[in-house]
Amino acid sequence: MIVTRFAPSPTGMLHIGGVRTALFSWLQTRRLGGKFILRVEDTDRERSTDEAVRVILEGMKWLGLEADEGPYFQTARFPRYREVIAQLLAEGKAYRCYCTKEELDQLRADQMARKEKPRYDGRWRDRSDSRPGVEPVIRFKNPLEGEVVVHDLVHGDVTFKNTELDDLIIARGDGTPTYNFCVVVDDMDMGVTHVIRGDDHLNNTPRQINMFAALGAKIPVFAHVPMILGPDGAKLSKRHGAVSVLQYEEDGFLPDALLNYLVRLGWSHGEQEIFTREEMIAAFDIADVNKAASAFNPEKLLWLNQQHLMRTNPAQVVPYLRAHLARLGLDVPAPDLAAYETYLARIIIAQRERTKTLKEMAEACRYFFGETVTLDPKAAAKHLTEEARALLGEFSAVLAALPLWQAISIHEALNAFAAGKALGLGKVAQPLRVAVTGGTISPPIDQTLELLGRERTLSRLAAACALRAG
Repeated sequence: MIVTRFAPSPTGMLHIGGVRTALFSWLQTRRLGGKFILRVEDTDRERSTDEAVRVILEGMKWLGLEADEGPYFQTARFPRYREVIAQLLAEGKAYRCYCTKEELDQLRADQMARKEKPRYDGRWRDRSDSRPGVEPVIRFKNPLEGEVVVHDLVHGDVTFKNTELDDLIIARGDGTPTYNFCVVVDDMDMGVTHVIRGDDHLNNTPRQINMFAALGAKIPVFAHVPMILGPDGAKLSKRHGAVSVLQYEEDGFLPDALLNYLVRLGWSHGEQEIFTREEMIAAFDIADVNKAASAFNPEKLLWLNQQHLMRTNPAQVVPYLRAHLARLGLDVPAPDLAAYETYLARIIIAQRERTKTLKEMAEACRYFFGETVTLDPKAAAKHLTEEARALLGEFSAVLAALPLWQAISIHEALNAFAAGKALGLGKVAQPLRVAVTGGTISPPIDQTLELLGRERTLSRLAAACALRAG
């Protein structure tokens, strides 16, 4: 059974580069019916933050990338790491190094002066003595000869000579284990079969493979995915969009739209651009990911988000819209929750072709809530003239007398009224729109009035006319 893991470090906020790695792992596992593990690699206790952990957990939940196991935290596994370190020491596969910082700095300076690659020279590798007053680090005995071939699903075979790899520190002087070592122990203990991660980790892989071998563990299959670049070709940064994943939720993106966008960064399935989650699972294979880096395009993401808004069942969008309405103080459910959510679904249908994000949609929905509406002064001055107010007063009586309050009947009444006055439809519809919504932009006016309801429509018409008359 395939077992993958997503193992973010909480030393910084989870952003889209990490999300794409999580998505690739999750999709590969779901397609093959395996197990997906969430593991928080928090051994760097000085730089790890509770806020970063919160973003990881809430971000994964919002995205719907549910884990089959976890979250595990490396800091909870320190006893296990100490146990494995003791095993490696006892088997002669690791050793204590008593080098001081000053000695290592001098070693590095000397090597650089000779134009050599800086690396630890193994001076404590075969010693059994100690140095009083110095807390030793523990180093792994990397093989001195031969080579390591990483059979990578994305990059193909990548070869490293063991002579290029020095003896990695696996425990610091204070006893805390290091990242590269903990990763190996975790992947071994958790039965991880496929390690899918960013290609910035590729140079760590030969060291980890040697540690797997020293522990007698099965070596996972590796797939190192290329990084995401900004539109200018530079490494993705905050100015490009490398923000916390939860910022995308706050900005009004649907999780499936964000995942759809990210899956297409470095992977394709024919000419298909828009994928449901189920389609992604069925089609994705990590072996089809490109080696080249991909560029982040905010406009393409916005376009995809609108496509998902238009294609997704409105009932499924309702919870996300409610979250944005709540931020505006507009989400006040009626006693009949089912009727309220049906109302929101109808608003979504009315607005989804005009808005690209849920945040934008929520802002555009303000006039659908509350009894009154605030008139835009410029729109009112232009459209609610004395002549227009007189027309609206007459048309109010027509609306009040309609037997059925439906868009089709409103539409027919509006056309008949305008025709009877020998006016273009806009001469009545636009003043009507300003009076009931406060502005000049809305869904078709008949649809807007149906959603507002007869009582609120007539009340706003009367208030607009009275306000202008006063």
